[in-house]
This record gives sequence, structure tokens and C-alpha cells, in this order.
Amino acid sequence: MPSTPLPAPIRQRRQLQAAAIEDYERVHVQAPAALFAAARRRGIRVIQFSALGADSGARTDFHLSKRAADDVLREAGMPAFIVQPSLVYGKDGASARLFDRLAVLPALALPDGGTQAIQPVHVDDVVDGIVALLDAPTRGTRTVAFCGPRPIMLRDYLAALRTGLGMAGSQWIVAMPRAAARAAVWLAGASGSRLFNRDSLAMLARGNTADPAAFARLLGRAPMPPRDFVRREDRAGARALAISQNITPVLRLSLALVWLWTAAVSFGLYPVHDSLALLLQAGMPAALAPAALYGAASLDLAFGILTLAWRGRRARLLWLAQACLVLVYMLIITIQLPEHWLHPFGPITKNLPILAVLGLLYLHDSRTGD
Repeated sequence: MPSTPLPAPIRQRRQLQAAAIEDYERVHVQAPAALFAAARRRGIRVIQFSALGADSGARTDFHLSKRAADDVLREAGMPAFIVQPSLVYGKDGASARLFDRLAVLPALALPDGGTQAIQPVHVDDVVDGIVALLDAPTRGTRTVAFCGPRPIMLRDYLAALRTGLGMAGSQWIVAMPRAAARAAVWLAGASGSRLFNRDSLAMLARGNTADPAAFARLLGRAPMPPRDFVRREDRAGARALAISQNITPVLRLSLALVWLWTAAVSFGLYPVHDSLALLLQAGMPAALAPAALYGAASLDLAFGILTLAWRGRRARLLWLAQACLVLVYMLIITIQLPEHWLHPFGPITKNLPILAVLGLLYLHDSRTGD
């Protein structure tokens, strides 16, 4: 009996998971094992970058693959260090940008209210620790956890970053039900996200902490606390970037909805005869009014779809086209129907913030890179 084909989203998710596991095996296990063997033949010291949590309690594919490489190195019996860093914060790092974006939000829903224990470490301390290991004596393979000075809850980590970024007021944290959290990471994982997926949720639920004593001895001082992660000279830039990365998708989505809703209204949600009458008042010949109405509605529909689909430099042409269309509409109304400027609901003046949004999106997509 033939099996029933899996729905496309489930099939895609499984393909992504299989690809991720294959990547882990190749990058985290096979490649390091080959390097370990070559280093042993040449008598070269190895410092293996693992991850905090790659131990006997490992359950995720990420941690299991890291542990597999660590075990290969331990079994080799060569002088080596296994560095197991906690959550690393560094300027312009992907995870740092993510947590900065979360920290600047006024309200946030977190699994279990963000009570999970973590012990983030600054990248500068990680670098200093690696430099110290270059000359540190060792026999056999030694494992060192690179972590912050003490465990803190995720919500407290975000609060520390929020203070460091110079944001006023406290953040309102709402507890996200676990079922909702699983649904959210399933959707993110299906879309290919490496930061939001089932493994990241499982690792967060497990916690990410260790004894910092060995790391502190290696540094000759206590690791940097999260309240000092954002340097004063970087504060304004990091805050502006986090806010921009949060608000730009919202502006894009709201703009797309304006175009899509305008198209739906023009196609018939608003009485067509009233729309045609308005075109006639604006000086449109009666014979051309239907074509003008549905042509404009089709253009609005295209603008809405492209607003959601286009990214990067080519989107600049889209923002210019939309701005030109808005300005043309405003010019026609100003000449033919000037009384609409005095309408109590302000249908024309509301185009001004739309033009401002288009300008902001144009500047955003004019960057030469990230």
C-alpha cells in the first residue's frame, strides 16, 4: 500500500533538519578529527572550540556533535585544551545583535517568562582566555568552561543589556506558554533559521551555566559581567541598530498592508460606482474611468506583494516608484479636489508619514552591506 506523501512544510522541515545534522557531522566532527590527527603527528598543541553543554547531558544535535569531537580529542591522549564557551556576546555578532534587538523592545514574550539560567561571556574575555591557554601547561586533555562570573536568568540578561544600551524604563516580560514557544520555533526552523529552532529552545530550557573559577584563574581576574558588555562608545550605534532592525520589518509589513488593503477596496470592497464617481470628479473621462480604477488597483496589489518580497538594493526602485505614485495622487487631488485637504479624517495629510516611511526604507536599503 503506497504511503501518504508528507505535507510540504513537514517535508521541508525534515530536509532542513537532515541537512543541519549532516553539516554538524562534517564541520563539528569529521573536520576537527582530521585536524587533531594532523596536529598529533606534528606535535602541535590543539585548542578545540566546543560549547558549554557538550557533556554527558547533551541531547541536541549541536551539543552531541560538539561532544563527539571533544571525545575524539580526549581519546587521542595528546596535550590539548577543550574550550567550552557559554553564550558569547561580541560587537556585531549574530547572537549579540539578536539579544540587543530583544533588549530594546518595551514588551517581550519569553518561554517560561525568561527564567532560564544562562551565564553569558564577552568575546574579549574569550580571546584573552585563548591567549592565556597558548602558554598554559597541560598534560593530557583539559576542559575549561568559558563563562560569565555568575548564572543569571535570561530576563535579567536582557535587562542588563537594556541598561547598557541606554534604554529608559524597564521591559515588560510576558510568560509564553511552552506550546506557543514550540510552535514559534517550529515555524522559524522551517524557514531555515539557525538561531530560532527546536535545538535552541531545548538548550535554553536545559540552562547554560558552569563554575567560572577555572576561567577566572586563567584570566587572572573575574570575567566581565553582562552590565559591562556594551561599551560606552558603542552604545549609541548598537542601540540605533537594534531599534532599526526591529522597526524596519514592522514598517515594511504595515506599508504592504496599506497597498494590499487599498487594492482590495478598489477592487470592490468599496462600492465601485462610488469609486468611479470620485474619478469623474477628479477629471477622469468616463470612458477611461473603469480602466483607471482597476489599473490603479492592480498597481496597488503589485506594490503590496513586492513590498513583502523584495529586499536589498533593488527594493530602492520600489520605494521610489511608490513615492512617485503617492506624490502624483496628491498632486491630482490638490488640483482637482483641493477640498480633501480639509477633510476631518485627513486622507491626504496621512500620505506625509507614508512618504517619510518610504524615505527611511530607501535609506535602509541603500547600505553597501551589513
